[in-house]
Amino acid sequence: MKYVIIGNGIASIGAIEGIRKVDAASEILVIGAEDSPAYGRPLISYLLAGKIGPDRLSLRPREFYEKSNVTLKLGTTVTAIDIAAQTVTTDRGETIGYENLLIATGGIPFTPPIPGADGSDVYNFTNLAHAQTLIAKAREIKRAVVIGGGLIGLKAGESLFDRGVEVTILELSPRILSLAFDENAASLAGGRLAEVGLAVRCGVSAKEIQRDSAGNLKGVHLTDGDFLQTDVVVIAIGVVPNYGLAKASGIEVDRGIKVDDHMRASAQGVFAAGDVAQARDLLFGDDRVIPIWTNAYNQGFCAGKNMAGADIRFIGSLAMNSISFYGLPTISVGTVNPPEGDPAYEVSITLDEKKKSYRKLVFQNDHLVGYVLVGDIDMAGMYTAFVKFQMPIPEEARKQLVAGAPDVLMWPDDFFRETWNPGREAWNPGTHE
Repeated sequence: MKYVIIGNGIASIGAIEGIRKVDAASEILVIGAEDSPAYGRPLISYLLAGKIGPDRLSLRPREFYEKSNVTLKLGTTVTAIDIAAQTVTTDRGETIGYENLLIATGGIPFTPPIPGADGSDVYNFTNLAHAQTLIAKAREIKRAVVIGGGLIGLKAGESLFDRGVEVTILELSPRILSLAFDENAASLAGGRLAEVGLAVRCGVSAKEIQRDSAGNLKGVHLTDGDFLQTDVVVIAIGVVPNYGLAKASGIEVDRGIKVDDHMRASAQGVFAAGDVAQARDLLFGDDRVIPIWTNAYNQGFCAGKNMAGADIRFIGSLAMNSISFYGLPTISVGTVNPPEGDPAYEVSITLDEKKKSYRKLVFQNDHLVGYVLVGDIDMAGMYTAFVKFQMPIPEEARKQLVAGAPDVLMWPDDFFRETWNPGREAWNPGTHE
């Protein structure tokens, strides 16, 4: 088999489309542990909330795989990789050879050692099976506790709340979305959640999950001494790279699978992409795991083209989050909480609490390196371009950005020629190849 892809998510879709830009004929085998075709994990919350049906989850129709000459082997787990023989072994006892292998195994939920967590009615919120179970449960439960006030936890809480469940979200940090927000953004978002009746408690977490003698869930003891009765617990603290398979095979790992600027891992013919890959950070230049949807696709696309014989560089991952809190849109990109007291950074803040509007721009020297928008996010795409492409910003242009009026005319004359030079590096398939 010329191309084998382990994992069936957005990174694998990117890889398929990347391969087919270079090699239109060779067969591709995709091995996925779940029974369903690739689906949009960010859409799970909308499914749980009842806003979309299962038919809206698929990333690509069945015809996509047929037209792309892709064989899907679903409900199958790869148990070993032999990098010397260039084979993979599955839980069905199969041994499959490869010329080029992509490891796109994503992340697995992080579950802290909370007493009582092992047992019924405790869920994660990262796969379709748990979402379907929670949908069925939501018809009969009254209360839920969500542990984790990050993106996954907030969407899980909102989804259950929209089904009529009384929800309390616990976040150990002083504010929700602590990595993506600052105090002002978190306060506006938290205030909006409070307005609709969704409870968020910061600075506290679960100390123990209490069960009765039969093992039935009773409630959650909190670190501040309080106790919450609940029917279900959702642990949504985050995910960690699922690199165990790669590590066991001798492929070099750190915080994720280490890859170069072409998404190649340390073994011959092996690539990695998505939430499992430790790839170049666009702003800082070092290698990090940044589990963001768009990064996963772009990494997969770059890996796919290089697997098929191209020679393109991955431009780098960029941290970003976008979430709406009951009609209050927010977005954060790049460095939003710079080191305090560091003279290399300058921060501009515009806050209107009455209008629930907030804009924070973070500059480093003469570049925009991050921003947060709450309420009015119309210019988000323009700000993101300045961050992504690290265009120098003269003083007059900075004043225009601070005033909330970024403009394409502010971009340097040679921007398009330098940025969109074909073959130089990968960015967004469809507009740059």
